[in-house]
Formats: sequence, C-alpha cells, structure tokens
Amino acid sequence: MDIDSDILTRTRRSLHAVAEQLLAGPQYRTSGTIRLRPCPGGFATRLEPALQVVGTDLVTPAGPLPLSGTDCATLAAAAGLVPGGTAELYSDGSGVPADQRLEVDPAAARRIADAFALGDAALRTLFPSEDPVLWPEHFDLGVTAEAVNYGVSPGDTYLAEPYAYVGPHIPRTGAFWNAPFGAARPMADLPDEPALLAFFTEGRHLAALGGSSNP
Repeated sequence: MDIDSDILTRTRRSLHAVAEQLLAGPQYRTSGTIRLRPCPGGFATRLEPALQVVGTDLVTPAGPLPLSGTDCATLAAAAGLVPGGTAELYSDGSGVPADQRLEVDPAAARRIADAFALGDAALRTLFPSEDPVLWPEHFDLGVTAEAVNYGVSPGDTYLAEPYAYVGPHIPRTGAFWNAPFGAARPMADLPDEPALLAFFTEGRHLAALGGSSNP
C-alpha cells in the first residue's frame, strides 16, 4: 500500500517527538537510560516508566491516550509525566516543539512499526548476542558490531521512507556503498526477514573486506 510521502514524514516526525519527549526523556530522568525498544505495533521504554506507543496511541499504566490532534505537553500532563527530551545528551533530534500538534496516520504508523519489527528480527538473527536499540536521537533501530553500524531507519532527510542501512566506521568504496554513511536500501525493496538479512549479511561481508567492494 502506497502512503503519501508527506503523510509518512509528518507521522514519522510526530512519533520521533513522542519517542524523545514522552518515552526517552522521562525514562532517562527516572531510570538513567534513553534506550528504547520495538514492541508489537510500535515501540516502548525499557525501564520505568512503563510506556508504549502502539499504533496511534500512547499506552500508559492508566490506559491509552490518542496521539493525533494533541501535543507532547498535553499528553505528558495527562499521563502524569514530566515532559521533555534529552537535549543535553545529543545535538540532533526531532526538532518538534512540545506544543506542536501531532499528526499520526494509522497506515503510516503501522508501516514504521513493521519496519522496526522486521529490523529487530533480522538483527537478532545475524547478531544473536546483541540487543538492538531504538535510539531517540535519530529514531533508528540498530546494533554496532566490528566497527560497523547495522539498522533500520523510519526515514529522515536522506530518504523519506523507511530504509535499512549498513554504516562502516571507516568508509568503504564500491557499488554496494551507495549512501554517504555506507549503504542504504528502502524497506520496500526488502519485504521480509530473508531479504533484509541478506542485505545485512552482504554488508557485513563487504565491510570485512575493507577498502573497495569492487571485484
């Protein structure tokens, strides 16, 4: 199902803001970590406070709160949270003010959640000893192994749709490496775990070769 790129972008930015301001920020102030995780239908905190985003709702211990049409400050008050991200820990982020109206389209939210779920499954298969982290700074799910970043982004200024990436800390050259940070493939071209796993595995092999990936 095609989703208008503007709708996908607005949804992604809104979910990014919620991840920063309502999950990672409160978790950091309560439990000392900004690390988030995928969960069925969305994403969640790892420690207290126990919060999830499932579909178009913020799920709190007191019940779900719809995201669309409100803002992070209002949601924080309703959930009994102290709003705010973790700007002191990183310089990037969603750039969405706490009082900006959120727009979360159900289909777009599902596409992002599905990308995170698929990425989590593939990363755990390739790196069984790793625990993929959903980072609030760039709102991407990833692991780092052998000086290479592997992960899934819901979209950003580089590519507006969900994509998978392989990013060696030392740049490589060759046809596989098609992005400024390494290699990227739209998730639309990687529709299942075997396809995504094949992309990560090829990247791992080529990164291990060093230098150019050309024959």
